[in-house]
Amino acid sequence: MKHITVVTPCYNEEENVEGIHEEVRRIFSGISTVTYDHLFIDNCSTDSTVSKLRAIAQKDSGVGVIVNARNFGHIRSPIYGLMQAKGDAVILLVADFQDPPELITKFIEEWHAGAPIVVGVKPEAKESAIFFALRRAYYRLVTRIANVRLIQNFTGFGLYDRKVIEIIRKIDDPYPYFRGLICEIGFDIVQIPYVQPRRKRGISKNNFYTLFDIAMLGITSHSKVPLRLATIAGFAMGALSLFVSFLYLVLKLVFWNKFAFGSAPLLIGLFFFASVQLFFTGLLGEYVGAILTYVMKRPLVIERERIGHSTSIAADGELPKDEMSA
Repeated sequence: MKHITVVTPCYNEEENVEGIHEEVRRIFSGISTVTYDHLFIDNCSTDSTVSKLRAIAQKDSGVGVIVNARNFGHIRSPIYGLMQAKGDAVILLVADFQDPPELITKFIEEWHAGAPIVVGVKPEAKESAIFFALRRAYYRLVTRIANVRLIQNFTGFGLYDRKVIEIIRKIDDPYPYFRGLICEIGFDIVQIPYVQPRRKRGISKNNFYTLFDIAMLGITSHSKVPLRLATIAGFAMGALSLFVSFLYLVLKLVFWNKFAFGSAPLLIGLFFFASVQLFFTGLLGEYVGAILTYVMKRPLVIERERIGHSTSIAADGELPKDEMSA
């Protein structure tokens, strides 16, 4: 019988971890074709999340917990959890119930049918119309400029076969854009749409910086178009400046006594070109920062402790030798 590992990243989700555990347990009690375990990876929560996870692990032998030594961010921690999972397939499910757990049954059905990757996509969401419109605009932009075909409205929620996890492990990216890596692999992807519900308990831990971080990571990881646009814009603005300069020269020669150059065009042009230069310098800095992160090769996560069944997983994600030989 195949085995599934459900990986749930969490940070300050004291109001949700017990509920998501019970819901996953209820769903798998109705699935007779697989066994499962549930691995939580906590990103150094400052509330009672860890104590509640510890109590869950004591009652349920199928639950394991990895507690990070500090908050390693919303990019690295979930990927590390996937790398530590030991199932024949891994399901990534957040703790806040905005990814509907009931889709797990459909994911497993598609996996049994041969799909190596089954993901949930959210063409609709019960959130602010303006905010969701901005999200959709971003997804469309990244999809258009990316060098691979990315999935729109996809956050990572889905099922991934063991061979997919092992490929991601070999890529060994220290700051991976997971949504793009799944598409880079090239396997067929089954997409299951759902309407994302509002968060029922607690507040979102995402802020402007975390959203901007993942947005820029998606662009710099999978597209060189912004760099090409910077080069094209440089040539275009250089040509425009030359044309305007020549036009002013002609007007001054023709209307010598009437045409006044004035300071306004100088100031407007100065501030315009300075802002454009600053924008593209910052964009170039994003690419340089991505290169620096990759070159430094820092670990995804440093663990503080493991609780429950997760102690049987080796640090590199493989089972210890004594368990492999058992």
